[in-house]
Amino acid sequence: MPIFALAVLGIVQGLCEFLPISSSGHLVLLSMVFGIEDSLFVSIILHVATLLAVVVVMRKELWQVIRNPFSKETISLAIATISTCIIAIILMPLISASFEGMLLPVFFMLSAFVLYFVGSKRKSEGEITYKRALFIGLAQGLAIFPGLSRSGTTISAGIASGGGKEESAKFSFLVSLPIIVGSLAMEVYKIIVEGQTISVNIAGIILSFILSFLVGIISIKFMLKMTNNTSFKYFSIYLIIIAIISAIIIW
Repeated sequence: MPIFALAVLGIVQGLCEFLPISSSGHLVLLSMVFGIEDSLFVSIILHVATLLAVVVVMRKELWQVIRNPFSKETISLAIATISTCIIAIILMPLISASFEGMLLPVFFMLSAFVLYFVGSKRKSEGEITYKRALFIGLAQGLAIFPGLSRSGTTISAGIASGGGKEESAKFSFLVSLPIIVGSLAMEVYKIIVEGQTISVNIAGIILSFILSFLVGIISIKFMLKMTNNTSFKYFSIYLIIIAIISAIIIW
């Protein structure tokens, strides 16, 4: 894979993983544009980078979760994670087909709809209750399809269930950690089982990792600062545009 393509994928992963515009959807679309095949190894590297970005930015909140394994927040994260896994298992037969990209424009447009009508509600306040955690987890499970933004869907789910924007955003980033780890484990398992030969551009991989990590940190901080006071409508407009572009490319 060319170093330029790896650099672009790294930036896109770091940017789109935390902005409400779907990283998986953009990576699928870029793979089509560049004419490259998906690489599990590259995907693992980029996921590790964004995982570390969350750990760095949310280190205080994460440490509180580790120190208090039976706290309300920790239990809420467990509830959200379990519900996500249940939905993901139910939808598993449809996941592989969705990454072929034929429904990408539809999912981009659906994300735009959710952000415009739900995520753009005025400033609100409300802690993440167990019920809201369950709702966020179910929403995260549905966002496994490329084009459906994980962060946008989970934050919107928190807001729709009465949670505050800032609280929903922080919870969204924290609940992404076990899901990213689970995805990494599945991808590593596939490589081992399928016995794939790893042949990559080492310099490109290192550059891609660094870019994804640094851009991921910037994206998380940006979202945490702007979530409470900025409308998600701007992101929904972008998603409508990218939905039209992807429809032209794919259909």
